[in-house]
Amino acid sequence: MNIFFIVFISIYTLINSYIFIRGWQSLSYLPFLKPFYIIVFLLFSLSYIFIKIFSEKIPPFLHDSLLWIGSFWFAFLLYFVLILLLIDFVRLINHFVPFLPASLSSPNNLTKLFLGLGSTILVLLICTAGFINRANIRIKTLELTLPKKNSSLNELNIAMFSDLHLSPINDEDFLKKIIAKVNELKADIILLPGDIVDDKPVILNRNGIGSSLKQIESKYGTFACTGNHEFINGADNSVKFMEDNKIKVLRDSIIKINDSFYIIGREDRGGSFMGNMRKPLNEILKNKTENLPTILLDHTPSGLNEAKENMIDLQLSGHTHNGQMFPLNFITGLIYEVSWGYLKKDDTQYYVSSGVGSWGPPVKLASDAEIVNIRIKFN
Repeated sequence: MNIFFIVFISIYTLINSYIFIRGWQSLSYLPFLKPFYIIVFLLFSLSYIFIKIFSEKIPPFLHDSLLWIGSFWFAFLLYFVLILLLIDFVRLINHFVPFLPASLSSPNNLTKLFLGLGSTILVLLICTAGFINRANIRIKTLELTLPKKNSSLNELNIAMFSDLHLSPINDEDFLKKIIAKVNELKADIILLPGDIVDDKPVILNRNGIGSSLKQIESKYGTFACTGNHEFINGADNSVKFMEDNKIKVLRDSIIKINDSFYIIGREDRGGSFMGNMRKPLNEILKNKTENLPTILLDHTPSGLNEAKENMIDLQLSGHTHNGQMFPLNFITGLIYEVSWGYLKKDDTQYYVSSGVGSWGPPVKLASDAEIVNIRIKFN
């Protein structure tokens, strides 16, 4: 984790420096604004790091305010970089093949100001659109047929949602909207494939999130597996918080529901970076004693063949957010066999959710905030 932190801080510093310099240049026409610019830039760029270091030592209102500022800054960074790189790319082409008017190829201070102002307005419009889209929670319906085997059930109604990332950003009000939509589905069972929490339990309880989780309704209960953010925030404490609030967390374990089907929950692969090596799937399945349908919760959709080789009927995953913000969806599409949506490999079916919450900035531009209503018929 120390190496990751060093790499992250190095890249973060370089990107911020690039944007700061370009912003500084754009203010040459109004130099009296530069001291104010320094203060605002430091506030936005350092807020997230500051609250993660001192989260329990600062007043709640200040903590949450800085978290909102710092989280939005990640989205601002992405789109400022893309816009500025595009401007630099156009200027580079113009250097070899001149086509721009002189006012743009060798911009004066006023032109730089308008370019900086235009870039800022465009970034704000993009992030506002993403914020609105993130708040628009959609219900996706997925109808599947699974082998009945020896199950007594003919149908199963599942509500599945991943990547809540509960925090002062994805807060109690946001959670209540999700729960209201989930309860309308009148599901038999609720399945949560990881990244449920994204902050320390003391922060979550302070924001009333725990008590709201208890309002989720279903016939058989709510079951989850760990995600990488459970480990980032302390896996044992994260799991205790969930189980204190009526969520059964399956950690490399299997449970039989109503003598009709099995739910398997795997520890997330991210735990290995903290010394928590997960069990092979075939070892977990040794506790399976009856020929019943199997549903696997595995947060990160990597190594999909393992489920197929162990004859899992349905695997549910999250983690990718399908990139969350354009154009990051193209990157997740290259990394994962399926970054979002449905896949079938032999007799094993998979669904990777784009998540109902957001990580970092409350901005979704490459994916929807989704709750997946999976209607299974056993054949």
